Amino acid sequence: MSQYDVIVIGSGPGGYVCAIRCAQLGLKTACVEGRATLGGTCLNVGCIPSKALLHATHMLHEAEHNFTKMGLKGKSPSVDWKEMLAYKDDVIGQNTKGIEFLFKKNKVDWIKGWATIPGAGKVKVGDETHEAKNIVIATGSQASSLPGVEIDEKVVVTSTGALDLPKVPKKMVVIGAGVIGLEMGSVYARLGAEVTVVEYLDQITPGMDGEVCKTFQRMLKKQGLNFIMGAAVQGVETLKTKAKVSYKLRKDDSEHMLDADVVLVATGRKPFTDGLGLDALGIGMEERGQIRTDTHWATNLKGVYAIGDAIAGPMLAHKAEDEGMAVAEVIAGKAGHVNYGVIPSVIYTHPEVAAVGKTEEQLKEEGRAFKVGKFSFMGNGRAKAVFAGDGFVKILADKQTDRILGAHIIGPAAGDLIHEICVAMEFGAAAQDLALTCHAHPTYSEAVREAALACGDGPIHA
Repeated sequence: MSQYDVIVIGSGPGGYVCAIRCAQLGLKTACVEGRATLGGTCLNVGCIPSKALLHATHMLHEAEHNFTKMGLKGKSPSVDWKEMLAYKDDVIGQNTKGIEFLFKKNKVDWIKGWATIPGAGKVKVGDETHEAKNIVIATGSQASSLPGVEIDEKVVVTSTGALDLPKVPKKMVVIGAGVIGLEMGSVYARLGAEVTVVEYLDQITPGMDGEVCKTFQRMLKKQGLNFIMGAAVQGVETLKTKAKVSYKLRKDDSEHMLDADVVLVATGRKPFTDGLGLDALGIGMEERGQIRTDTHWATNLKGVYAIGDAIAGPMLAHKAEDEGMAVAEVIAGKAGHVNYGVIPSVIYTHPEVAAVGKTEEQLKEEGRAFKVGKFSFMGNGRAKAVFAGDGFVKILADKQTDRILGAHIIGPAAGDLIHEICVAMEFGAAAQDLALTCHAHPTYSEAVREAALACGDGPIHA
């Protein structure tokens, strides 16, 4: 029987980061993973492969729409779909092998197989039982569906199937206008598919800043995505190679039908804790299937912790990574910390969309006095030079103290630009602190400074 200080169950961003940090802190550590490769959903069938396809299809879009404007003449590239998928698979392989290398370097044991927890301090994988002073559940999440929608990963697919379709569909229906639906919808729209997004609510990307949502939807429409809002999907009928999606409009209960070659179900995700034996252990659970934890990520069973998508909070890889490092610190007797008020979110479409902190809607609801500093990328020389002048940076600051409360960016490199504001918020900075910081010219980041200036006396270039 192997004995460890820590066994981490799951090797996604939360799990592998936690395992490496535990080992760095001198704890004898193992990580259990049932997949053939490390990295969890994110590296194998999520964040990384979707970014590869987003990048490839963005390059195609640039060639088709912007090359001639720059004096680059010639035929636009044709799409070799098999070759594009091979590129995506190569990117996955490089990343998963990278984690294997990091495990060896840090002396983390990879226990291959699916885990159950027969009791406190024990993890069973196959026929072997391993002992651990501490167990960290980092099993992530799985795609959730709707009643009347049966997923076969061929015609009716989740994001997993959408990353590996045998050919580009002529017609795709995306159920759900969240991050996954819009990212994958963008990929296939650029490849020539007719993409229709069906969303139950009246706005896309629920929970994001209202002004950003409206601007974003308008831009996506220009790119060829169709939207049916306020629509409740009733079911999907699968024929041999096609599907029929039936839905009701909430405003008048009228019934409608859509034909599709592929239906992507992007209605969110749910914690994946099946098979761990949590019920038998009496581990506390939340109503929506998350594992209940305290402020130190501990469950009610001594020595058992949980992080990432398996617990409450936003289902984001970087949130899981932060929790993984923090719980490793707690187990090692140090002070683990996650600032949940400064966790950025990013949508990797073109343009990108990024946010951190509060939205205008949330601040109004709280009755908070705040000011808005906004700057359009049309006033940014670098953005205009590369046909990326659409969008804006918006900074929300406290009216009295000028402390930054939130930021929302839609535009070029939004996912990278947001982190300047994250660091500022982590240090409790005022908008004026950003405004007084020299930014290199010409860069997209100047738009952040201009938005900060707009919280004071006003921007220079608007």
